[in-house]
Amino acid sequence: MKVTINQKTFERIIDYNQIKKRIRLIGIQLNVTYEHQHPVFIGVLNGCFMFMADLMKQIHMACEVSFIKLSSYDDSSRRDKVDELIGLDTNLEGREVIIVEDIVDTGNSLKHTLDLVNKQKPASVAVCTLLMKPNSVQYTFDNIAYVGFEIADDFVIGYGLDYQGMGRTLPDIYKEITS
Repeated sequence: MKVTINQKTFERIIDYNQIKKRIRLIGIQLNVTYEHQHPVFIGVLNGCFMFMADLMKQIHMACEVSFIKLSSYDDSSRRDKVDELIGLDTNLEGREVIIVEDIVDTGNSLKHTLDLVNKQKPASVAVCTLLMKPNSVQYTFDNIAYVGFEIADDFVIGYGLDYQGMGRTLPDIYKEITS
C-alpha cells in the first residue's frame, strides 16, 4: 500500500497489527519491571501521541503521565538544534522515569530530553521508543530499554510521525520511496 503527501510517495513497512502486538509485549515488560513502583511516563510530543496512548492502555500499575514538546525538524530535514516548545512540569527527583519516544533517529532530541530529566536527579531513567534507527544514532545511550522496531535510515510517517504536519493519523508506518 502506498500514500502520497505533498509530492512524496511512501510505502507501508509496518502495519498496525504488528505495532499492536509489539506494544502489548512492551507493556508486559514494563508491568513486570515496575510492578511495585510508581513510575512517571514522559511522552515526547508530537510524534509519541499514538504510541503513548496505545502503550498506556497496556500499563496496569499506578503511574503518572506527563509530556514535553520538542522540535528538531524544519519541514522534513533534521536539525542539530532542539527547541523546547513545552517543558517538563513534573518533579522527578527520586522517581522512576520512562521516556516514551516515537523514534530515535540521530538521538539529538533524546539527548536533550535525558539532560532535562537527569537535572532533576530521578532514581532511574529508561527509554521506550517505538522506532529506532541504529545506523543514524550519533550518541551512546545506555538506557534505551524498550524498542518496538529497528528500521533503516529511511524517512518515515504514520502512527504519529508526520511529513509537513500530515500523515500522523495513518495507523500504519510508511517509508519514503526515493528514486
